[in-house]
Amino acid sequence: MATRQPSKQASRTRAAAARKPARSSGGGRSGTATRGTRRPDAGSVEPGAFSRAASAVFDGHGHDVAGVACVVLGIVAAVGLYMGSAGPVGRWIETVLGTLVGLLRVFAPPLLLVGGVVLIRGRRDSSAELTETEAVEADASLTRTVRRSVGIVLATVSVAGLLHLAVDTQTITAGGLDAYSAAGGLLGGGVGGGLRSLVGGGVAAVIFVLVAMLAAAFLIGRPLRDLLQYALGGATPAREGLGSAFSSLFRVGEQPEESDDFAVGLYDYDSDPATAKRSRPKRAKSESAAATIRLPEVSIPTEVEQLEIQLQPRGDSPWKLPPLSLLSRSKAQQHDEVAIAQRGRQLEGALAEHGVTTRLSGMVVGPTVTRYELELGTGIKVRQVESLTKDIAYAMASKDVRILAPIPGKQAVGVEVPNEKRQIIALGDILASPEALRAKSPLSVAVGRNIEGKAVMCDLAKMPHILIAGQTGAGKSSCINSIMTSILMRATPDEVRLILVDPKRVELTQYNRVPHLLTQVVTDPKKAANALAWAVQEMERRYELLEEVGVRDITGYNGALDRGELRSPLGEEREFVRMPLILIVVDELADLMIVAARDVEESINRIAAKARAVGIHLVIATQRPSVNVITGVIKANIPARFAFSVASATDSKVIMNHGGAERLVGQGDMLLLDPASPSAERIQGCWVEEKEAAAVVRLWRDQSPEVHYVQEVQDDANLAAVALPGSQPSPTGSSAFDSDDDDDLLGIAMEAVVRGGYGSTSMLQRKLKV
Repeated sequence: MATRQPSKQASRTRAAAARKPARSSGGGRSGTATRGTRRPDAGSVEPGAFSRAASAVFDGHGHDVAGVACVVLGIVAAVGLYMGSAGPVGRWIETVLGTLVGLLRVFAPPLLLVGGVVLIRGRRDSSAELTETEAVEADASLTRTVRRSVGIVLATVSVAGLLHLAVDTQTITAGGLDAYSAAGGLLGGGVGGGLRSLVGGGVAAVIFVLVAMLAAAFLIGRPLRDLLQYALGGATPAREGLGSAFSSLFRVGEQPEESDDFAVGLYDYDSDPATAKRSRPKRAKSESAAATIRLPEVSIPTEVEQLEIQLQPRGDSPWKLPPLSLLSRSKAQQHDEVAIAQRGRQLEGALAEHGVTTRLSGMVVGPTVTRYELELGTGIKVRQVESLTKDIAYAMASKDVRILAPIPGKQAVGVEVPNEKRQIIALGDILASPEALRAKSPLSVAVGRNIEGKAVMCDLAKMPHILIAGQTGAGKSSCINSIMTSILMRATPDEVRLILVDPKRVELTQYNRVPHLLTQVVTDPKKAANALAWAVQEMERRYELLEEVGVRDITGYNGALDRGELRSPLGEEREFVRMPLILIVVDELADLMIVAARDVEESINRIAAKARAVGIHLVIATQRPSVNVITGVIKANIPARFAFSVASATDSKVIMNHGGAERLVGQGDMLLLDPASPSAERIQGCWVEEKEAAAVVRLWRDQSPEVHYVQEVQDDANLAAVALPGSQPSPTGSSAFDSDDDDDLLGIAMEAVVRGGYGSTSMLQRKLKV
């Protein structure tokens, strides 16, 4: 040992001298000092120099070389396998692939091409610093690649084994390599033949089928349980019959699991962003399973199956409803789950900085906003989260956020953050949804999609009136056009008649001359007051008719008419006809209130309070939700509200009785307050293009070239008997709209004016007590 020490020391000294750079003399001018130095010959080149040089040449291009090689092989294999014209190289590749994997060789070219593209795309330089989001994306991408690679291997092995089991042993033995090429190749022969010799052919086939299902689970990225439930007809049918047994087997003792799309959890980072080291926190031994931190499940709405619904009118109706092909469909929106999860972690961090401890329990991605569901820590009050609205918006780099505290039906607080890319909801998507198929009322209209991606249909007959408010550009007019188009798509003129009031003259005039209209679109505010007064008189006429026949509402009347149960009084001959529903749409209430506030308000209040039973319904819209326009009496009689984006919390309280509408993001983002629901629901309203609405209108105009209006709707004084076409006068024999209630007071009023020598409204009200 003592004799070897000097040699080791000397070798270390020589190695250090070789690594030490030559010092220059003369002020750093190394040329003079090294001019006479003898260059090393080829035999003295340091070991590993060529490998380091080659590595330097291919540094950053290794993935490119491998990717191009895979693409070239894929092209040659594709030409050889599919076209048979790749020459001897193609034939050799076909022979080798056939011998190895048999019939599965047809999948080799696309796999090689895809693999080559993936390699060419490469990955980020490992020496570059990654942000937290990029680190999560990189890990998630690597996890997906590994998982899918495992799935491809398992699928190849299982299918090759099944192909080998499909061929009997004698054929394989007699055919040699050609027989292997016509089955599962040597791979299939090895795994299939070996497993068949161990457990038999039938058991081996079952094993390979199970391995193939496992491979499908790896490729899709979903648990095997979900695939079995899907094969049994979905989660809901799986609870019944035989599916119930399988469903219970896969649900008993089910543990929470992390989403397969994320290899690294949201909590796998140090709190110090400067270090940005990824480290999974150690779980304490005393920590229970229920307290385990896990990645919340991201619920992203899938594309709803578009049902081809062909609506048909009544069998005895001469009308033909427009086909759904007139309406366009929107494309499914792709969401970045990694970015969504990262924003959820940012939200938790922002709240933690203000001393509010929360746990992210779930995320729901809607068309317009993403709702982050937070469970509050011990001792944390809900109002603490509500008071941090501006701070949350700042942390999320959002214009504004809306806090739902708490979420109805959940022990959690919801924070709704606008999406970077919002989804456009087409009217055709909603009318072709299962929800529209289940809606049977002719006044069921498409509204949009809620935050969970479900289509929302509203039955105006049950609401029974709607108040719509929103500032300019919020989507109010688009909502009205969607309502109008929905009715024209689903109802005939025998079922629904329309009175449209459009003081702005540009929104509803496109619906002129459709057979559903009782009168042409009303654009004069004074005539609009007359139209509303006509609706009040028509309401009274219908009530008189219902009283005569002894039914409670329009549904009972039409049902009795269909069953032939209506009878005329003795001594009278009357032909009863069907009562259509009447929908009155007012696009701008503020303009009417300026011109004839008292008359308009009185008519609206009477219709809203009484007209539901006789099938007259209101849709009133305004862009000025002030107390001067939407009075307390109107609000009390119209409980259903559509609130679009408004300018202030005060306007929101006028329309919704609480704040929230001022935090909407516009362009169809709305809150729906249903009388049957205790809280408002956030919905992205649907959109219909002008050309689509024009196509629907054109189809109805073609079916009724001549229009038949009720001219008295806009008359200044409805003194004559006015009724819908085909209806009968009132049973008293007088006009349905004649009213003698004030005749007794007329003489007293004239006498009071003559005695007093003057007349005024206030004086007559005092004298007559009216």
